[in-house]
Amino acid sequence: MKLSKLAMLAALACGLTAGQAMAGNGTIAQVGCFSDSCDSCDPCGEITCGCEPVGCDLGCDSGCDSGCDSLGCNLGGLGLCGDCCHDDPFTLFGEYGGISVGGWLQMGYHTAALPLFNSRPDEVQLHQAWLYAEKAIDTSCGFDIGGRIDYIYGTDSQDTQAFGIANDHWDNGWDNGADYGHALPQLYVEAGYGDLSVKAGHFYTIIGWEVVTAPDNFFYSHAYTMYNSEPFTHTGALATYNATDDLTFYGGYVMGWDSGFEDNGDAFLGGISAGLTDNLTVTYATVGGRFGDGNINRVDPGPPATVGRGENGYMHSIVADYAVSDNLQYIFQSDLLDTEDIDGATVRDTFGINQYLIYSINDCWALGTRFEWYQADAGVFNTDNDVYAWTSGINYKPNANVIIRPEVRWDWVDGDPTGILENDDDDQFTFGMDTIFLF
Repeated sequence: MKLSKLAMLAALACGLTAGQAMAGNGTIAQVGCFSDSCDSCDPCGEITCGCEPVGCDLGCDSGCDSGCDSLGCNLGGLGLCGDCCHDDPFTLFGEYGGISVGGWLQMGYHTAALPLFNSRPDEVQLHQAWLYAEKAIDTSCGFDIGGRIDYIYGTDSQDTQAFGIANDHWDNGWDNGADYGHALPQLYVEAGYGDLSVKAGHFYTIIGWEVVTAPDNFFYSHAYTMYNSEPFTHTGALATYNATDDLTFYGGYVMGWDSGFEDNGDAFLGGISAGLTDNLTVTYATVGGRFGDGNINRVDPGPPATVGRGENGYMHSIVADYAVSDNLQYIFQSDLLDTEDIDGATVRDTFGINQYLIYSINDCWALGTRFEWYQADAGVFNTDNDVYAWTSGINYKPNANVIIRPEVRWDWVDGDPTGILENDDDDQFTFGMDTIFLF
């Protein structure tokens, strides 16, 4: 799971965190509960859902219903404003003996092809049919041991397989046609004592802010940086040390990028996450060393840039997560990737800046926008390019088990657009929408 997801916002509402939860499942949880009662001089009347009201005047005459009824408040039960507080999600399997089992289904549709998971335009596709089993460790009373396994089927699977070595090892050969397939992106054990824990096996990277798991992202589509310049998975060992409530260190050894239980490199994976203020958390994560032996086979618009040449280098991601208010979250991310082959020639040279604004109205509704500048000087596209993408979207949760994410996206290229956008156009508008069913 990526590091910035470990930084938890301070504001709590209805037992859930504001904006996007920074730990665990990353479920979108919005701030804002309104009482329907204004028949007393207690501001906003009785607060039935157990959290402080947001957006209420302090006077009863213009209290909780102010500004809602005039807008048609719930708009046919959509919960756009007013009392919208969800209970915990319903689970099919639940927890038994400390082991929790669950998953989700993600289905989506988009109007244009993007080289970023969304590869099948103008058709409804199953992106992720996901199952997991996990025993989370609890070191509050001393030593504990646990682990996790994840399985995915869908069009996102081939980009989640261990494609770092093109010899069909681990799950890389589990394809079902051109786009569909299976993957086992995580299989690890974890042990901990006190403030120190170590996981060993096959696990998701700690690099960056966006992740593969659909419920942990605000947007349906993905950033160029996440897809082209960051690893998805590692195989190795990673230690986590919580020095204080506001300071966490990470460090470990991994066998390259996006590979299963087979040697594909020698690299250090680590970082630091620091809560600098009550509202600001900054995370630095890095991976450096030998990333692969030259057989990278990710499904992307261009040929594998490193076949037969090896790849050594350095990559880091810096993420600043700032709670502007109880309802507004701002994320700034900068990624740098610089690698060479065995002869010292550049293999990949990229730099990117992503910015996010996420406004949480209540448990039902959140609004978000993302702007990305991605500079790919070498190794990703056919030529040197600057690619820009602006995305705006909505998250609607009619209940705790369903997330609906419509969005509009505009991509444009400064350089040669060949192999980047659909029909090799200079720019492209895309409408997309997906639905996630948690269970």
